[in-house]
Amino acid sequence: MTGSHTTDVSHIAPREKAEILSQALPYIRKFHGKTIVIKYGGNAMTDPALQQDFAEDVVLLKLVGLNPVVVHGGGPQIEGALTRLGKKGEFIQGMRVTDAETMEVVEWVLAGQVQQDIVGLINVAGGKAVGLTGRDGGMIRAKKLKMVDMKDPSKEYDVGQVGDIESIDPSVVKALQDDQFIPVVSPIGFGADNESYNINADVVAGKLAEVLQAEKLVLLTNTPGVLDKDGKLITDLSAKEIDAMFADGTLHGGMLPKIASALDAARAGVKAVHIIDGRVPHSMLLEILTDQAYGTMIRSR
Repeated sequence: MTGSHTTDVSHIAPREKAEILSQALPYIRKFHGKTIVIKYGGNAMTDPALQQDFAEDVVLLKLVGLNPVVVHGGGPQIEGALTRLGKKGEFIQGMRVTDAETMEVVEWVLAGQVQQDIVGLINVAGGKAVGLTGRDGGMIRAKKLKMVDMKDPSKEYDVGQVGDIESIDPSVVKALQDDQFIPVVSPIGFGADNESYNINADVVAGKLAEVLQAEKLVLLTNTPGVLDKDGKLITDLSAKEIDAMFADGTLHGGMLPKIASALDAARAGVKAVHIIDGRVPHSMLLEILTDQAYGTMIRSR
């Protein structure tokens, strides 16, 4: 791997290096040809050294025969662009209220700047990335999200051009994958009247993993994973345990949409969902190709 921050491994004994590589072999064999959907966000997306690690990981996964598909968010970047325009972001229950002007900003930040940055990083690391939005190939059809109050279901909020996925047609992604490309998807959908919708990236990643019948869905976060009441990492979870954690309030805040997407994907046949710490260099590679846990794995069974 090239790069100014290349990890120095000269202190590792050859035997240990061989051990590390041989540990990856069963995983490479098991996941060869399988699709892995990765939701890219958090620090991994804003710290230059971690960005490079991420790009290298994605390229390596592709080279050893897995099929990575990247779905990215861009909350901080959208926030920054809106601030520069003098617009104040407004959130209801964790969702960004998106009027027409905000939607324009969302589109040029996500489908322009952020997407092309990621495509560039992967290409420089030796991959062949292609940027897509939900409009490309008619991939993500959406409708306006009905936002119901969490405490009072009879109350509804208007959050503007925030979308709910109606259907995903993955044929454009499959065509690219079969041709050695790495798809990079911006979470923007389109409606019946060609209007644009801003969709939660965790939700897009989960649904895409479902329709692609992915082996894994990997969600990069700014936390060690799912934590219990005492703040300790839970490395393995079942759907039943998650329901209990929702019920007793252990799960809350920004983790809610993540866990909800993870759970839906696991229930819809994605074999394993990993919620991992994107602040750890190469955490994705370590989570997928070694026995080490760098986050929480939610099993479908």
